[in-house]
Amino acid sequence: MNHRKTNVTPGARDGERPAAPEEPTLSTDVRVWKVSKISSKTAPYQLRWKVAGKVRHATFTTSALAESRRSELWQAMRKGEAFDKETGLPESELRAAAEKAKANTRPDPSWWDFAREYMGVRWRTAAAKTREGLADSLATVGLGMMGESPGAPDPEDARRALRWAVVPNHKYEEPPPELEKACAWLAAHTLPVSALGDSKVVRDVHYRLSFRLDDVPAATDTYRRRRRGFNTAMEYAIQEGYLDENPLAGVKRPTSQGSDRVDRRILVNEAQGRQLLTAVSYVGSVHRNRGRRLVAFFGCILYAAMRPAEVVGLKLADCRLPEKGWGTLTLRETRPISGKIWTDSGDRHDRRGLKSRAPGTDRPVPIPPVLVAMLRSHLKEFGTAKDGRLFPNERGDLLGTSSYWRVWQEARLLALPPDKVDSPLARKPYHLRATCITNWLRAGLPVAEVARRAGNSPEVIHRRYAGVIDDSEEENNKKIEKTMGWG
Repeated sequence: MNHRKTNVTPGARDGERPAAPEEPTLSTDVRVWKVSKISSKTAPYQLRWKVAGKVRHATFTTSALAESRRSELWQAMRKGEAFDKETGLPESELRAAAEKAKANTRPDPSWWDFAREYMGVRWRTAAAKTREGLADSLATVGLGMMGESPGAPDPEDARRALRWAVVPNHKYEEPPPELEKACAWLAAHTLPVSALGDSKVVRDVHYRLSFRLDDVPAATDTYRRRRRGFNTAMEYAIQEGYLDENPLAGVKRPTSQGSDRVDRRILVNEAQGRQLLTAVSYVGSVHRNRGRRLVAFFGCILYAAMRPAEVVGLKLADCRLPEKGWGTLTLRETRPISGKIWTDSGDRHDRRGLKSRAPGTDRPVPIPPVLVAMLRSHLKEFGTAKDGRLFPNERGDLLGTSSYWRVWQEARLLALPPDKVDSPLARKPYHLRATCITNWLRAGLPVAEVARRAGNSPEVIHRRYAGVIDDSEEENNKKIEKTMGWG
């Protein structure tokens, strides 16, 4: 029996005729004729061209316009560009028309709506402090997106209104009475996201990121945090098709605005550190030992470079406190205070892992005998909270920022002479951390080890502490003399 071999197109069923391939819509079979004159009062000049056998024509009011169009078609044909059979237009013109149509149909929310949309996307995965920082960035940018419509609210009210509005839980709530007018105005008048393509608007936005409401330059860390929040929002805007590029790309803050290097004037020497901790013990001595229960708290910042939020979360199980010698604090979590609206629990304190560390990782920090003794004495006198925390407030709850801040300010008045009280010296408890890190560096610890203990990157340590390491000119001169053999 003879068998005839049949070619079957893949995907065709037995007994069915294979589907015919789609006819291409583009063709390079193009011919352009010269401009001719026709009998018409309004457009007497005609251009004719043929694409894949189909003749096209267009009329013009002047010969120059007709010749210009003929030149465009001729150049496209000479380049080997394909023409569309349906419209008769070169492929490049089709692409340009499609891009224009896409731009005309692109969604373009107002900054008010965009800020609320973006915060809703970020809320679930962001920490409370991150949420608060993003809200501040979006609200600050919003001041530069208010345009020039009349009746604009005061900048402080506008910022407060935007910070309130971006909280997802507030989406279906009425704003507080004091913010009603500001919210209504902003919802109706903030510029669309596309306005960030205007250089004037971008300059206004960058100014708002760089300066406080009183026109004083913002701190470097504040500027960086705000700009970082804005940049992540712009990444989302590009992803969603609201923008093609980041409007602040390439825009830099003037270097004259300052740096985040540690100011030597904030650092305490050994004697000043002891005096300050002693003064803490005298604060509120007649009121439930308000200061005494915080001596070791500030000691953890001064001798272990802990962040205050890390000390708040420190538990007895994290401490190795031998009777003699060095001990170890194994830091596992931080309890930053953010405000109830920013946390999932509705508490003022958030519960997070360590800053700049992967979730679940810890950071062992060796502590000197002086701090070991402080902690042992603290535990003996005050014990711990029910959950094992070393430093609860007087009611056993989480210690708030305002509580230890007030104690510190009173201690400075007791420990320092008037000229030092008015100086930057240890003005904030956080300055004790800078003192500890500086002491580690001056003791000769490798920068990488200092960074590990402090919970920073080596790059941050280099950048922030370059001006306070080996600052003794006389000692440096002796090192040079010894190296050069002059001594």
